[in-house]
Amino acid sequence: MENITTSQQPIEQKSLAKNFVANVFSMMFIALMVSGITAFWFASSGMTYNLFSPTGGMNALGWVITLAPLGLVMLMSFGFKKLSVMQLMGVFMLYSLLTGMSLSFIFIIYSAPSIASTFFISAITFGIMAFAGYTTQTDLTKMGSLLFMGLIGIVIASLINLFIGSEGIDYIISIIGVLVFTGLTAYDVQKIKRIGAGIEHGTASSQKLMIMGALTLYLDFINLFLMLLRLLGGRD
Repeated sequence: MENITTSQQPIEQKSLAKNFVANVFSMMFIALMVSGITAFWFASSGMTYNLFSPTGGMNALGWVITLAPLGLVMLMSFGFKKLSVMQLMGVFMLYSLLTGMSLSFIFIIYSAPSIASTFFISAITFGIMAFAGYTTQTDLTKMGSLLFMGLIGIVIASLINLFIGSEGIDYIISIIGVLVFTGLTAYDVQKIKRIGAGIEHGTASSQKLMIMGALTLYLDFINLFLMLLRLLGGRD
């Protein structure tokens, strides 16, 4: 009887780990829906134009909406232990809402068909890499370290290019960005799968880890989409 119980434990743990990953993806999809609906509504209602100053740059409100999501990510990261599950989820939903507002800019710059087609390509690419990360037996830890270095390089190059304004550099950054976020998708899914296999389920900590996992995959998808849009998007 004891042997049967012992043999059932790995099966139950594997099932719980699958549920953990499924819940992470569910939260991510909800956040993407919030961002997508908000972006479309914000742009179609004309409110996006309120974020621009008369000279064509962003006004104070535009900068607040653009920079606030970064502050919320930091709040979620540093406040992981202090925030309750509901508070952490609330911050995540607020983050996705504000990100949707800032993403409404794409409806002004790019044509609707190119946005839709790029989103479709991004979803397929993300899905393939997520499946690869979940099913592969290869340890992607070393690849994750290299990809993180590539991400730092993208951030630095993007900041420099803000002052240079080179289209060539922007194009190179976009290509590298697609490669980095494609790889990060597989790496992060594998990491989330391992977290799900090694935690105590049903606790507040496990629920918080689900939310943070959803945030990670959300960032992977959004950045992959934006990088592809810069490469494939047709201008209005």
